[in-house]
Amino acid sequence: MAEAQNSPTLESARAGGPPPLGSTTTGSIAVAAESTVATRMSAPPSFDVADFPVPHGREEEWRFTPLERLRGLHDGTAVADGNGVKVDVQAPEGVTVEAVGRDDARLGKAGTPVDRVAAQAYSAFEKASVVTVPKETVLTEPIRIAVHGEGGTAFGHQVIELGAFAEAVVVIDHTGDAVLAANVDYLLGDGAKLTVVCVQDWDDKAVHVAQHNALVGRDASFKSVVVTFGGDVVRLHPRVRYAGPGGEAELFGLYFTDRGQHQEHRLLVDHNVPHCKSNVVYKGALQGDDAHAVWIGDVLIEAAAEGTDTYEMNRNLVLTDGARVDSVPNLEIETGEIVGAGHASATGRFDDEQLFYLMARGIPEHEARRLVVRGFFAELVQQIGLPDIEERLIAKIEEELEAAVG
Repeated sequence: MAEAQNSPTLESARAGGPPPLGSTTTGSIAVAAESTVATRMSAPPSFDVADFPVPHGREEEWRFTPLERLRGLHDGTAVADGNGVKVDVQAPEGVTVEAVGRDDARLGKAGTPVDRVAAQAYSAFEKASVVTVPKETVLTEPIRIAVHGEGGTAFGHQVIELGAFAEAVVVIDHTGDAVLAANVDYLLGDGAKLTVVCVQDWDDKAVHVAQHNALVGRDASFKSVVVTFGGDVVRLHPRVRYAGPGGEAELFGLYFTDRGQHQEHRLLVDHNVPHCKSNVVYKGALQGDDAHAVWIGDVLIEAAAEGTDTYEMNRNLVLTDGARVDSVPNLEIETGEIVGAGHASATGRFDDEQLFYLMARGIPEHEARRLVVRGFFAELVQQIGLPDIEERLIAKIEEELEAAVG
């Protein structure tokens, strides 16, 4: 697996040009050339749908997305029909769960929509769900949010709010069939610790487009684990910014893209205050004709963000011919007073040397391939920390591998 790794200089960032990035093209694998950070190329954030033109696929933020498969989410023709999704929240004692209107001050506080679908979702939902963990509350059981598609179209808004020094784990589980556009906000008070596991295990025809916004308080810690398996088209946009110094964000992702699926993860970490950290690791495996995975990783270090320490990495394993990967890591640095900043992108086929090593020690080829792929994902599965979810995901990986190497 060839890897491109860069730590761009301050001069290259100031000049407005992208730092150099190596790329790998092997058979049907395609690694996109690096572009300027998307935040500087797209429309300004807005809650108003009218502020975003209907995309045509030539725009930087839409050029990889199959618009014709979004079922009208991008052009306003999708209409909620009351049969979209059913949401069930299971929360431990002491946690408040509310259904609120659009006038609630917590809505949109973590971030503003940055594209037309997110703005459409914000303007079209009926009631938002707000889950609040009071300050200094340490939960010993996770909050579980089940989002089950019932065949229709829906727009949603979810807010997870942690008070100062609170600690919680949240599992958001997407299943069933639906066309869903949503915004999800994470509000972390000073010193709070939040881990979110967001699973996309949709049926084959589902379409899911969502913007995730995290606002990390002073000395707070945010860990996100995004897992994407199912759906026809899944396009997620996790975004992080900081409300005070000392904040830390870890963004992990695991995706397994099957025949005909489009899975797109577009991330932005905005280091807007001093002395914060971020670490991004996403891994994907692909198999089958027209399987398409897209990973865009943007990190912006603003002039005021001295003492920033950040790194991002994306790795992809292509198991069969006919699959395509577009991987675009970006760094924009506006101050030289940082601890460190770097990125890496690696895309390649199955490693025959690893396979030979295992087979030379008596392991059958079928089992050796399984071990290599499971090992590829192991570090991310272990980040979840919930045995039932980890076991389910390992079983799902095994199920996917049956088609790839069975």
